[in-house]
Amino acid sequence: MTASVRIVLAQLNLQVGDIRGNLQRLIDAANHARDDQQADVILFPELALCGYPPEDLLLRSNMQQRIEQALNELAERVPDIHVVVGYPWQQDGRSFNRAAVLAGGRIVVTYDKQKLPNYKVFDEKRYFAEGSEPCVVDIKGVPVALSICEDIWHPEPMRTAREAGARLMLCINASPFHMGKQIEREDTLRARCAEGGMPILYVNQVGGQDELVFDGGSLAMAANGDVALRAPAFAEGLHVVDATLEGQSVTLQQGHLEPLPELEASIYEALVVGVRDYVTKNGFKSVLLGLSGGLDSSLTMAVAVDALGADRVEAVMMPYHYTSEISIHDAAEQATNQGVTYRVLPIAPMVQAFMDTLAPVFAGTAADTTEENLQARCRAVLLMALSNKSGALVLTTSNKSEVAVGYSTLYGDMAGGFDVLKDVPKTMAYRLAEYRNTLGPVIPQRVIDRPPSAELAPGQKDEDSLPPYPVLDEMLRLYIEHDQSAREIIDAGFDEALVTRVLGMVDRNEYKRRQAPIGPRVTQRGFGRDRRMPITAKWGVE
Repeated sequence: MTASVRIVLAQLNLQVGDIRGNLQRLIDAANHARDDQQADVILFPELALCGYPPEDLLLRSNMQQRIEQALNELAERVPDIHVVVGYPWQQDGRSFNRAAVLAGGRIVVTYDKQKLPNYKVFDEKRYFAEGSEPCVVDIKGVPVALSICEDIWHPEPMRTAREAGARLMLCINASPFHMGKQIEREDTLRARCAEGGMPILYVNQVGGQDELVFDGGSLAMAANGDVALRAPAFAEGLHVVDATLEGQSVTLQQGHLEPLPELEASIYEALVVGVRDYVTKNGFKSVLLGLSGGLDSSLTMAVAVDALGADRVEAVMMPYHYTSEISIHDAAEQATNQGVTYRVLPIAPMVQAFMDTLAPVFAGTAADTTEENLQARCRAVLLMALSNKSGALVLTTSNKSEVAVGYSTLYGDMAGGFDVLKDVPKTMAYRLAEYRNTLGPVIPQRVIDRPPSAELAPGQKDEDSLPPYPVLDEMLRLYIEHDQSAREIIDAGFDEALVTRVLGMVDRNEYKRRQAPIGPRVTQRGFGRDRRMPITAKWGVE
């Protein structure tokens, strides 16, 4: 017996909480898939009706009512195509992360997610109970199973689906990006295909949601592990997969194979999407930032312009006595290169006014970082005033290396609404700047080449206070992303005194990070929802 089915993977950028808006997006996509792509089935991402992750919106008393209304309307308005859709569902006092197949104006079958992730950025056990049964449904003669995201990272759901008669797995996902994530996904799917002896169709959402960025990468993988279709990363689209059952095996017709993006390209695009969606989904019309002529602010502006367009970006140079002519020139050059609104607001009068007021209090004390921090805080006052007046969102420019060790000023350069480089180590920031210039030179090469400096004191260089960034970033990677102890890091070849100092800086500055703006997560473990350390703790570095 031979049977064929055409399935569309709907890689969409949906809005958390906007159930009515998401519903219309699903209806439009289903109609297009049916009428223009002659699809039999359309596959939407995990929790598509409410958006992912909905977090404590799931606890709202009227969530169930809104979902029921939307689900019924979806079934009624697209009866002539099988719709696989994800949504939250309350039943018998418990909540489930559910998927349903809709057809003919009704719900045909439902499936509850069996494996609930509760690590890193995920805390689904806070909200959901685990499902326990496979779901297999016949669609045009092909027995297909349903699974939801984390299910595919474990062997049991695939095995039980096979035992229940499935010959094709449909997996809906909300899988966030981090460096190298697509390779991890495909390796995992390849293992599941081998174990289940069947193809997997995998749909993932795209877009930014607070600090998470979803990269799509939807794909169809044959039973032998070959990729039959790979959708472009970070872009919406409806992607067709033709599947044919012959005997007991399903084969997939070869489709478009988008190449896997290079590392720097994928990270840069994640930052662009994260900025674009945070700004637009939260209703900001524009952004502004302090453009210092240094690498981090230059890279931040490049990302912002690529995300929003030059007409929605304003750059402000705020020079002081220690700001070099090189920095002033390079900032102006990049502003011209990218065509943004650019203004220069000197801060010397402000700093002097503060120092005059504090002079009686500071009498008899030596100058230290207090005076340096005053400069940063004066700049923050100007940026926030401009933000209040125009409604523009302030982008901060601290990178992950600085955020980790507290090499930034609370209520100074940390003040703002979104930190574009919060999860980008300094060494990667250099690589991203070089990558961006390959697309068209916008960051002056001198910004990339000269030693980094906060320019808060005469002749200041970052390495006066910090280890060389390649050394620092590797220690931070081992400590933050892999939870290695000081002893393990020392045994990896790092100087004991340096390890003790750096790790102590990380631990002491947790209170700063709690007050810092969020930023897009691009590493395996960023500061924020997937690293939850106590501020007040007596742990010690050992």
